[in-house]
Amino acid sequence: MKLKSALNFSHFLLEEIIQPNDTVIDATAGKGNDTLFLANLVGKKGHVYSFDIQNDAVKTTQNLINKNNCGLQTNVIHDGHENIEKYVAKPIAAAIFNLGYLPTGDHSVITKGQTTIAAIQSSMKLLQKNGLIVIVIYYGHPGGKQEKEQVIDFVKNINQSEYNVLQYQFINQIHEPPILLAIQKR
Repeated sequence: MKLKSALNFSHFLLEEIIQPNDTVIDATAGKGNDTLFLANLVGKKGHVYSFDIQNDAVKTTQNLINKNNCGLQTNVIHDGHENIEKYVAKPIAAAIFNLGYLPTGDHSVITKGQTTIAAIQSSMKLLQKNGLIVIVIYYGHPGGKQEKEQVIDFVKNINQSEYNVLQYQFINQIHEPPILLAIQKR
């Protein structure tokens, strides 16, 4: 067995949890790859809510979804993930966050600790039993270390009788290797 990167491990974990017909969230649409991944997992009768604040990310994600015939089960929303509760009311099986910036976009537009924590809290309220929130933290950019510290401090203090929290990271790599956090509702 080969150890998986943080992103590949996040997909592995989500594949273990998400079933056809589930409702899930992509809190950071970006280029749409996670949105498409989730749409394929939930199938035509499931639903994906995908969020991004950047117009280019929303357009790219919507184009990818349409190209792959996943438009019926996907809402791509041009809004910040801190507003999840305005759009999602039913219980979710899972959510994924990729923190940082859009690699092909404006690198000054980044996720921030305060809004990310608000989005995680909203996702936790919506999470069904045994559901999973996966957070991949990319922090090798200005503002990234502050968000990483805020998010890790937040998840360390989640009530262990209600949730399990996992941290996964390669620790012998240079250049700030991504950190994966997984929050599972008990």
